[in-house]
Amino acid sequence: MDIDIKELIKAAAEGFDLSKFKGDVVGVKVVENEIGNVEEGGIGVQKVYNGTDVLNTDEGQQATRQHSAANHQERNEELFHFVHPELDETEAWRIHDAVKRVVKLQGIQMICHYLMQLKDEKKVLLPPNPSAAYTELVRMGMPDGEGFNENTFRKYYNKPIAPNAK
Repeated sequence: MDIDIKELIKAAAEGFDLSKFKGDVVGVKVVENEIGNVEEGGIGVQKVYNGTDVLNTDEGQQATRQHSAANHQERNEELFHFVHPELDETEAWRIHDAVKRVVKLQGIQMICHYLMQLKDEKKVLLPPNPSAAYTELVRMGMPDGEGFNENTFRKYYNKPIAPNAK
């Protein structure tokens, strides 16, 4: 038995004893971007609405493109400087958003690992100078305090990904 989380909350408010509930609670959330494929090591976020995979329908893909184009035209921020120039605007903004999330949530090693993964996938072009990359990542939201200084960043920047790490 699957029940939507909203229905469960409503039932609890009406006095339903939740300790007697048996089944799976299903929460559905619409997300803005698909960020990689889980099998390829990505984060695996996918647009789903009311149990339907909207990315795999023609209407869903068209709506996603329209929403992304409108959303990115309204942005008042500078695109991540190292996005590969061959990517279209929508994909470039997806990379921008992904890098922005990673630098806010991960440590230096994971940030550098993710950048190398994007480089291997030909989604970014990384500069040979770690200082330029460090400055750009700080602009994108990476902390620059303890544990995130430039010397620590240099240790991990542009190092090849170990074969078993993928």
